[in-house]
Amino acid sequence: MDETEFWELVDSTREAAEGDAQDQADLLVERLVQLDPDAVLDFARHFEARYNRAYLWDLWGAAAVLLDGASDDAFDSFRCWLIGQGREVYEGAVHNPDRLAELLDEFDDEVDGDGEEIGFAADEAYEQLTGTETPELGLPDPPAEPLGTPIDLEDDAALAERFPDLWDRFRE
Repeated sequence: MDETEFWELVDSTREAAEGDAQDQADLLVERLVQLDPDAVLDFARHFEARYNRAYLWDLWGAAAVLLDGASDDAFDSFRCWLIGQGREVYEGAVHNPDRLAELLDEFDDEVDGDGEEIGFAADEAYEQLTGTETPELGLPDPPAEPLGTPIDLEDDAALAERFPDLWDRFRE
């Protein structure tokens, strides 16, 4: 599975699930079990690489604005959800998290931003296909700390200054 196929699978399941992250995760599992185990591992590698790439202070700050706070676990789930939003939203957010203000049509912090189950879809499909857990993917270790300039995630003034468009659209 190449990168284009990865994103096509993400996009098609998001559209079929009408944006519901849990339904998208279920659809991903359904579609992945139709593939061979090596293709599922390829999907897992693509997903994990993007998940690690999104371990950025700026993205964590954007998540804190959108979610009205973001713990470690909430940020992990947010990164899975972000990948589930597709290539355009993901790439735009990684390059400039404040662009989420224009990239997201809507955002309800009660239902959006939590894609934890999307993050487990490949593992679940692989286990269904093989009866074993997903092996090591052979990717570099993720960074120990987020990349970029740290931000106080509880300082509303700092968040508003760093993410003015997000703040204006989703917090005011």
